[in-house]
Amino acid sequence: MEHGPLAGQIVEAYDGMSAQLQAAARYVLDRPRDVALLSMREQARQAGVQPATMTRLAKNLGLDGYDAIRDAYASALRAGDIGFAGKAGAQALTQKLKGDHALAGEVLASMSRQIAGLMEEAPLNRIVAAAKRLASARRVYCLGLRSSHSAAWHFHYILSLIGEKSTILDGIGGTGSDMIGRATEQDVLFVVSVLPYTRATIEIAEYAHSRGIPVIAITDSEVAPLAKLSEAAVIIPTDSPSFFHTMAPAFAVAEVLATLVAGHGGDEALEALRRFDDQLGAFNVHLTTRAIKRQP
Repeated sequence: MEHGPLAGQIVEAYDGMSAQLQAAARYVLDRPRDVALLSMREQARQAGVQPATMTRLAKNLGLDGYDAIRDAYASALRAGDIGFAGKAGAQALTQKLKGDHALAGEVLASMSRQIAGLMEEAPLNRIVAAAKRLASARRVYCLGLRSSHSAAWHFHYILSLIGEKSTILDGIGGTGSDMIGRATEQDVLFVVSVLPYTRATIEIAEYAHSRGIPVIAITDSEVAPLAKLSEAAVIIPTDSPSFFHTMAPAFAVAEVLATLVAGHGGDEALEALRRFDDQLGAFNVHLTTRAIKRQP
């Protein structure tokens, strides 16, 4: 996901801002297209702050007022400098009025555009850099809780097919995080988390970081907790016409990362896959055409 012309300045000043200013700053950072197109009052409403907070944000960044921010983003948009950032929030408010077919189409179209945006140069560079770091690790510890679990588990499952490189931090009885105690600086913690961030995920990542274990993340903002902890972070959009944030881009990135890591595995990965195929055949895991019985 691309950000606007003030992204670097916002990230640098973010930690020193109040909670309200951070909410406004995050909106500007994560919704560059909306900053260029929507009124200040509408942006404040979507950010959950008062309009005066948007003005204070501008002054915090050394600008005369919020119009200076909007003008900068509008100029960048006209010049083609802002990548796709999702549907405008104002449109999302009316989607439920269009009917089930229209809403389903909006959700699928939004996912398609978001995933297509990951093929731009900047996101691809991040994905490739993250994959190379994961491939070079002795072992990869995978973590994703709640809505992020599926992306982390899918990444782990693909790697499990090519050997014993991956460990999922997911255990019965609250023991999932115990395995990270075995990690060293030669390993990597691969972690997925998006807003609202699960407390346990961030705490485990902070623990790993404090012990010198590299963190590779999929998250949703340059100012997300994981982005600050990570050696490499892939930033994905989560906006959706649905009431629930989308995890489709995170899942897609996890699958791409696993594919690239597997490709770095060479002959050892191929041999592991042959053994796995033999095991699947021995246990007759998959349904075969001959096993399907048609009803008369």
